Amino acid sequence: MMPVAVFVLAISGAFLTTSMQSEAKVDDDPILGYVTVPGAPCSIEVECSTDQGDACRLFDDEGPQAFAKDSPTTCTEVVYRP
Repeated sequence: MMPVAVFVLAISGAFLTTSMQSEAKVDDDPILGYVTVPGAPCSIEVECSTDQGDACRLFDDEGPQAFAKDSPTTCTEVVYRP
């Protein structure tokens, strides 16, 4: 009975380790993008990514483009949709 219990424990550990590693890769590198409105630079936060693809925008496919901060008051670094 003991060898069966050890085998089941080993298999369970392997699956748990694999699922934890897969989950960590789902959200690789989130980064905040910011949309500038007149008189308020980098004022609206938007969740973006550094993985190349479509440009990150305030609303999924529409709206102003979001940029990452390259200094405390300017946002010009291109970021992408997560």
